[in-house]
Amino acid sequence: MSTARGQAAERRAEAFLVARGLRTVARNYRCKAGEIDLVMRDGPVWVFVEVRLRGNTRFGGPLESVDARKRRRLVATAQHYLARHAPDGQARIDVVGLDAHQRIDWIPNAVDCGA
Repeated sequence: MSTARGQAAERRAEAFLVARGLRTVARNYRCKAGEIDLVMRDGPVWVFVEVRLRGNTRFGGPLESVDARKRRRLVATAQHYLARHAPDGQARIDVVGLDAHQRIDWIPNAVDCGA
């Protein structure tokens, strides 16, 4: 999948979430543990968003593509962010899946972030 398509999917997911009241804090936060596509706020809660785009669902949809290894990396990256920017903050990890038919599936608190 091209970088341009991935970036377009992230912008679309961000617009979807902003329209539902979330506020963008950062995009593509990176650390040694991994990367988080979007860091947002939902009121007092920090929301770390993984955006998944799947053009072909033969091997599962976008949400099924977040495997155990990816979940561990998301948790470690979210904890890294929180330790530096909001040590006492509430947090959750959401997954937004986009498919070839432009459907958006939003799963709030899809991954337990341990915060």
